[in-house]
Amino acid sequence: MKFTLPTISLVFLLLLLAGTSCRKEDAIVPPTTTPITPGTNGLVKGFFLLNEANMGSNKASLDYFDYPSGTYHKNIFPARNPAIVKELGDVGNDIQVYGNKLYAVINVSHLVEVMDVTTARHIATIPIPNCRYITFDKGYAYVSSYAGPVLIDPNARLGCVARVDTVTFTVKDTCVVGYQPEEMVIRNNKLYVANSGGYRVPHYDNTVSVIDLNTFKETSKITVGINLHRMEPDGHGNIYVTSRGDYKKIPSNTYIINSTDEVTDTLDLAASNITICGDSAYVYSTEWSYVTNSNTITYAIINTKTKTVVSRNFITDGTDKKIAIPYGIAVNPETREILVTDAKDYVTPGRLYCFSPDGKRKWDVETGDIPAHIVFTNKRLSGMP
Repeated sequence: MKFTLPTISLVFLLLLLAGTSCRKEDAIVPPTTTPITPGTNGLVKGFFLLNEANMGSNKASLDYFDYPSGTYHKNIFPARNPAIVKELGDVGNDIQVYGNKLYAVINVSHLVEVMDVTTARHIATIPIPNCRYITFDKGYAYVSSYAGPVLIDPNARLGCVARVDTVTFTVKDTCVVGYQPEEMVIRNNKLYVANSGGYRVPHYDNTVSVIDLNTFKETSKITVGINLHRMEPDGHGNIYVTSRGDYKKIPSNTYIINSTDEVTDTLDLAASNITICGDSAYVYSTEWSYVTNSNTITYAIINTKTKTVVSRNFITDGTDKKIAIPYGIAVNPETREILVTDAKDYVTPGRLYCFSPDGKRKWDVETGDIPAHIVFTNKRLSGMP
């Protein structure tokens, strides 16, 4: 089926209205401030943590850690935006900084919330149906979208990527890709999109779409593995891509796409999330099996120069045994501290752990529900002590 821009635009509008109408009038949870550690004064001033929250709870929330004061600030959005009574919305799926703006992708509310990065105050809302992840290039934001309702459906439609003007905050164009697209990477003026096909279970997608950013057209697909999810570029011209598998017979795995768009390596390493800092790729996996009805949790480090697994657990002091469900990961590019979040039971507040570069716990703190996505900022949030 061929998708035209008017068709996509109509879906954007209908799903925006549907998402807005189902928001609940929950009581505002007051912000809290927790002293954590002695303050530090580096280039990285802090980080934002987007709490996903359970689908349907309408409790996505935003936390902030301030390095100069060493304090953690939980649920900052309501106090900084008192006129927005419905807060962030339902299911926070990604958060990124571009220029002076902070972008939060709110999946089930079908919108991208745009804030000032120094105040966390609302600037604009961009309606995008079933939006998933966001990346940026040359004044544009690119947002992956399932382009249809939040519904498991063997006939679920193809997804798309929306091209958004970061000055006007309007969708300028859309490009149809594979089924249920997830994370994206930009390399050499091409946008790579991991297609999952997650709604069409058991008929998953297994491709990465390649979009020429000059024409904003899909030019090819790279066959990788089923149910793709995460993508990360390394410093050697490669892209790491993760597969969730089918949760039964086909395990999760990690693949490498080289500079000529070939899949050169299969690492036989389960991965739920991956982040790369320097020549190290930090990976954790929470691999669910419908055969055993249980999770297998692992942590690892990949040397991106040699493309080999050099550590089977980057948490070295036993703290990993306290983490029920690892759900988010980030590495401070300046200090190399490792941040890992714990979603616990998915319905109560989670926890954030900070580890030294050698994997020893430095501190931990309570977060919102399902802490998931972290982005560092070089601009300090206003109003900090």
